[in-house]
Amino acid sequence: MVKLATILLLTSIYLFSSTLHLSISSNPSRINPILATDSASGEISSWIFNALVKYDKDGNVVPELAKSYHFLNKTTLIFKLKSNVKWSDGKPFSAKDVLFTYKLITSPKVFTPYADDFKDIKSVEALDDYTLKVTYKHPYFKAVETWMMGILPYHLWKDEKDPMTSKLNFHPIGTGAYTLKGFEVSKDIRLNANKNYFLHKPHIDKIVYSFMPDPSTQFLMLKSHKLDVGSISPLQYERQIDEEFKKFYNIYEMPSHGYTYMGFNLKNRKFSDIRVRKALSLAVDKKELADILFFGHAKPCLGPFMPGTFAYNDKIKLQKVDIKRAKELLKQAGYDKNHPLKFTLTTNSNNSTRVYAAQILQYQFAKIGVKMKIRTLEWQAFLNTVIAPRNFEAILLGWGLGLMPDAYSIWHGDSDKMGGFNFVHYHNKEVDKLIIEAEKSIDKKTLAKIYKKIFRLIVEDKPYIFLYIPNSITVVNKKIKNVTPSIIGVMHNEIEWIKP
Repeated sequence: MVKLATILLLTSIYLFSSTLHLSISSNPSRINPILATDSASGEISSWIFNALVKYDKDGNVVPELAKSYHFLNKTTLIFKLKSNVKWSDGKPFSAKDVLFTYKLITSPKVFTPYADDFKDIKSVEALDDYTLKVTYKHPYFKAVETWMMGILPYHLWKDEKDPMTSKLNFHPIGTGAYTLKGFEVSKDIRLNANKNYFLHKPHIDKIVYSFMPDPSTQFLMLKSHKLDVGSISPLQYERQIDEEFKKFYNIYEMPSHGYTYMGFNLKNRKFSDIRVRKALSLAVDKKELADILFFGHAKPCLGPFMPGTFAYNDKIKLQKVDIKRAKELLKQAGYDKNHPLKFTLTTNSNNSTRVYAAQILQYQFAKIGVKMKIRTLEWQAFLNTVIAPRNFEAILLGWGLGLMPDAYSIWHGDSDKMGGFNFVHYHNKEVDKLIIEAEKSIDKKTLAKIYKKIFRLIVEDKPYIFLYIPNSITVVNKKIKNVTPSIIGVMHNEIEWIKP
């Protein structure tokens, strides 16, 4: 009877256990949130670790390991932590873990770019087991978002002499929805639902990442229904999937978190004249670009910050193509049929979409009598010989868009220096003033008002021609229930997913 009961129990587990099948194209380097600088490490770490706060599906900052947070004054932030959280080994989570993680990330023992996110902090104190006091050197607009960093367990890490080479980087213990015992290089990665997860145990029991370094392999696996979730390109969507594919997958299409732009060297005599920049902008048909390059699966980019966020200025509308006005502005600037505007646009050769975009721009500019040459370079050569020395007339590049924008690194005049990201030499004293004012604001309404003004001023100055924001196209097995797309993607609520 005991043997029969055991067989029935195992059969029941097999029948009702569910597995989510995903793919990963590279090996994680370290499964540690403070050291995860590659996408694979970041993705796997996100299942295993939690932060004090996170973004919800609408892009709002909400508590995660924190129960609540509030400002005592403009420079003092208090976190109340949840008391029902446990590490996956059963040990309780407390303020001691947060304090330890902060000290580790800012210590000379680790080398991580994330340490810069904590540079404006004066001190961190644990007032009791579940209360944390963070004091900033000055009011800081990203004071709360800084704490979106995953937290490490003090009881395991406290005795590690070299965190960079610790075995814990490959055998992580977290508070997250899933656990991992370890992984082998170039092998599948298996995650198990954390039965101690403080919200509730995920409905899907296991996640299996199949290692697929070749994107075409992932697409073939999707077509054979061996993956539950994956990404497809506009070309694949339009030309390479059939009705059977659409019957098996729901398709979710959303704007990606990045844009492509044409930037002008504003120290160049040609482009220091705003009439020239305005003329070129009036010649660009952004919709035509999106239609040709992405089969319509992209939207015109209207400015420097992400649509749908507090910083986006929705009063800025798509500029209509005006060939006549563009020619008038060029004539005012001293260019005509007998003395046409000539310049070179440089981009990286390993991004075929950008090369095609440059060719379309060349065609569009020819309509107003502009003669543009295209120069392409391999990525490292592009960075070393064009970007670093600012050796260009115009460039075609892309920027990532965050839910919490930081205008300083790109648009402030002080970032016009070696190593800075303001390599088009953009200077506007009013924008500089507004950026500093924004950094010292902790009120979101005030911050939104300032950033929308920065958005408008940059668009008016035209240091870039903002071109397009491509869509991301994600497919999800139709059998999975409770999938809801959002500004942060489809997998924001995976613990609620049910796969029969």
